[in-house]
Amino acid sequence: MSKTLSFGHLDFGNLKIVSDFDIRISNLKIRYLMKNIVLVGFMGTGKTVIAKSLARRLKMRYVSTDDIIEQREKRPISDIFAKDGESYFRRVEKRIVKEVSLMNNIVVAAGGGVVIDEENLKDLKKRGVVICLNASAEDILERTKTYAHRPLLNVPDPLGKIRELLRAREAYYKRADYQINTSGRTRDVVIDEIVRLLERL
Repeated sequence: MSKTLSFGHLDFGNLKIVSDFDIRISNLKIRYLMKNIVLVGFMGTGKTVIAKSLARRLKMRYVSTDDIIEQREKRPISDIFAKDGESYFRRVEKRIVKEVSLMNNIVVAAGGGVVIDEENLKDLKKRGVVICLNASAEDILERTKTYAHRPLLNVPDPLGKIRELLRAREAYYKRADYQINTSGRTRDVVIDEIVRLLERL
């Protein structure tokens, strides 16, 4: 909505009326211009959905390390694991993380195992803030049961495997700058919390 305001001989022309929320988002964008917001965490914690929506809200660019890997390799991650193994995948992932870490003004959805390599986390922190999204093992299983690209969970007891991997990665995930729980919460509620967190920085 716009209004034309005139005071005597002073004509302010079309004055755009913006909300406090718009101003806050604008201030956030100015503050984080040329910096990155990186979401890490186990698969199924909401990284992709949250990162895409957050990027739209802050008018930043969305980047997924897994998407870049699949584009470069010209095959799904599940095929990479099946044919070349996890070690090969992690080497490719490490190269992609270094490239992404040199980008600016992006919201990154990082692969679930990115934090296992300490150098990856250091690279991601160089130009931005790293936020770890967490969820219960049960919620993760429910959210990922239809995933076609979850090679680590293609086992007889996926819930047990999720719990095992969460325990193994707990210390790594704790190295993120901030932790946010997504269990039982909507996308917008989580995004609002992230925005409030960024405003306090």
